[in-house]
Amino acid sequence: MKLFKYFRFLILISFFSGLFPSYLKAQIKTSDHSVNNNISAFSSDQPYASYWFPLEILSWSPSTDPDAPYNRSGVPLKTKYVDSITVVNPNARVNEGKVNPLSAFAPTSDNPSQGSLNINYYSFSFWQYVDQMVFWGGSAGEGLILAPNPTIIDAAHRNGVKILGNIFFPPTAYGGQFQWVNDFLQKNGNTFPVADKLIEAAEYYGFDGWFVNQETAGGNSQTAMDMRDFMIYFQENSDLEIEWYDAMTENGNIAWQNQLNSLNDWYFQWGDTLVSETMFLNFWWNATLLGNSRNLAQSLNRSEYELFAGIDVEANGFNSSISWSALFPNNLAHVTSLGIYRPDWCYNSSVDLNDYYNKSSIFWVGWNHDPSNTTTSNSWKGIANYIPAFTTITEVPFVTNFCTGQGFDFYIDGEKLSYPDLSTDGWNNLSLKDVLPTWRWIVQSNGPKLQPEFDFTDAYFGGNCLKISGDLTSDNLIKLYKANCLISSDTKLDIAFKTGTLALTNLKVGLAFENNPSIFTYLDVGSTSTVDWNLKTLDLNTFSGQKVAVIALFFEGGFGNGYEIKIGRLSIYNGSIDIPNPPTNLYVENKVNETGFVTLRLR
Repeated sequence: MKLFKYFRFLILISFFSGLFPSYLKAQIKTSDHSVNNNISAFSSDQPYASYWFPLEILSWSPSTDPDAPYNRSGVPLKTKYVDSITVVNPNARVNEGKVNPLSAFAPTSDNPSQGSLNINYYSFSFWQYVDQMVFWGGSAGEGLILAPNPTIIDAAHRNGVKILGNIFFPPTAYGGQFQWVNDFLQKNGNTFPVADKLIEAAEYYGFDGWFVNQETAGGNSQTAMDMRDFMIYFQENSDLEIEWYDAMTENGNIAWQNQLNSLNDWYFQWGDTLVSETMFLNFWWNATLLGNSRNLAQSLNRSEYELFAGIDVEANGFNSSISWSALFPNNLAHVTSLGIYRPDWCYNSSVDLNDYYNKSSIFWVGWNHDPSNTTTSNSWKGIANYIPAFTTITEVPFVTNFCTGQGFDFYIDGEKLSYPDLSTDGWNNLSLKDVLPTWRWIVQSNGPKLQPEFDFTDAYFGGNCLKISGDLTSDNLIKLYKANCLISSDTKLDIAFKTGTLALTNLKVGLAFENNPSIFTYLDVGSTSTVDWNLKTLDLNTFSGQKVAVIALFFEGGFGNGYEIKIGRLSIYNGSIDIPNPPTNLYVENKVNETGFVTLRLR
């Protein structure tokens, strides 16, 4: 876990418990003039995510790249879990189509390795519907091979999502040069040197493979064979994955097929040899093309759900016209999986943070902002209409502070750190993103419904908390998390909450178990003991041997109008809390004095 610490000179620091190095910006207030905390204000010593042209990556080594240690992820890929008994939407189908976004988080260059002092960053938060994600980017002017920065790897892996780097050979109209393809495919005896470097970079940084997008014209059948053999070599020499984009055919021409067919299938499967784990089909498909793709995949002994039918939402987001019935026919098996090009539209088209979260909710769970109710006259029903939410809560301990990986201020145990000018521009660091609620939001009530939302004005730990407010005249049940974790004789649940008054909370924690996930047992939180943050521990030993299937909050009606409570932490753990030892052998690798602040590289 990355932690923030407060030092005497108002230093904001983020580091990996001594396992990985960190970049630190220490702003020292020297006058009445504050420092602009935009990305461009960072010093020249700021580490950035890696990107290369093919010949450049040949000379790359983590031992000689001063930024490489700061681009390593510290989070292994978590296992995802889903079952049919807790699927909340009757249209969503288990173990069929998957979802693969191609998302741009930052520019190809100047993408800070470990967050920045600005709240304005694409903090994707609907990982529970995603199987893998491509870190989209690359350009003819900067570099073609783009590795994801570690904050995004951390967030993806914590949520059970594979993250792929991007290799983009642009069309000649956008500056593509075919020499770059030749550089990429060069051989040294029986080896492909660039493939070896791609393996080295992904294994060192800790991400899961590469998306290969070859759209530069000028190839021939030899180019196509070399590309196929390149990917086979990659498979034989690593446990990483490749996703191929439907652009270059088996004769070397750029000709989008919008399906899997005999002109591109050897980039997917060649005889008994796996060439790529998945393929992203270009956008101009229809029901016939997808049906043919499914049939061919099955004839190759491959799953049709390893094919991602692409939709382009970069320009219009949920206003895009999509032939959903061709991909996800009503009451029938999904035909293929879904690939989404640039769902970061939700962020790029927004005017502020509230607008972004509202658009993201519509995009992923539908216009009702409720994954269990996607009924609408709009053709865009939300991804939750077709895909059930997964969970990574499969073992104890589980801890969430509801942190979205961004904020205006930073809090530790409810205390706001006094960092000058942080509230002006805020901060982002996706390594600090928690596993957020599985369902956003399912509120059940016979009367007025309470409104859950992320609150960036307060937090228990991180930059935000979960706020629930409204008129509490009738009982409300808010289902938050899908889980599959075993309770032991010493299991406890902690909840941090705040109402601002000394009174009854009207709050209970609801747990439903695997043997009957529709029936909840309620644990009373009771009254507040302070107007500030309260931390209540609930003993779960009476449920020993049972598996928690759903974690919910229950609000007892009768309070009246104007109810509000903030939830800052929810954790389930066994025994006592294990506090990790502080980092050891920490040293300053480099220090740069700037105007008004100091930057440090810590290792």
